[in-house]
Amino acid sequence: MRNILLLQGANMSFLGRRQPELYGTTTAAELDTLMHAHAASRGVALSITYTHMEGEAIARLYRAVAEGCDGIVMNPAGFLYAGYALRDCLRALPLPCIEVHMTNIEKRGMRSVTIEACAGAVIGFGIQSYLLGLDAVLAVVDAGKHTGRSDRGAQALSDLQSQVF
Repeated sequence: MRNILLLQGANMSFLGRRQPELYGTTTAAELDTLMHAHAASRGVALSITYTHMEGEAIARLYRAVAEGCDGIVMNPAGFLYAGYALRDCLRALPLPCIEVHMTNIEKRGMRSVTIEACAGAVIGFGIQSYLLGLDAVLAVVDAGKHTGRSDRGAQALSDLQSQVF
C-alpha cells in the first residue's frame, strides 16, 4: 500500500471559518474525511498533519521519509511567503511533493517560495485541488519519477533517515 502525507500549513486548521469568501465553508474536519475517502478509493494510506509552525512542518517531512512515505501533498498556506527553510527541506527529500492551493494564488498576486521544490502544483480549484493533488502525487509515484528509491539512490534516503531526531 502506498503511503502519502498531506501537510497543511499555517492557518489551514481554520478552514471553513477563515475567509469563507475565498476558501469556502468546508471545514478542516470535512476536508480530512473527504481526503481519507478519496485515498481509500485508491488503495492509499493517508496521514494528515496540520501545523502553524514551519519548524514543525520540516520535522514532519523528515519523519515522513523515515516512515517510508511515498509522496507528499502540501498546502504551505501561510508559509508560501517566506518558507525558505521549508523549501530547502523539500529540495532534500527523496520523494515527490505536489503543492496545492484552493485559490489561484497567481491571480491574487502571490508567489510561493516552496513551489519550485515540488514535482508539480494544483492551484485554484477549491477543495478539488486536494483531490487532484493526491491523484497527481500518485501518478508521479507510480511512474517512478522523483522518488529517492529510484533516481536519487538509497544513500540519500539513508542520509535523511540518520538526520531525523
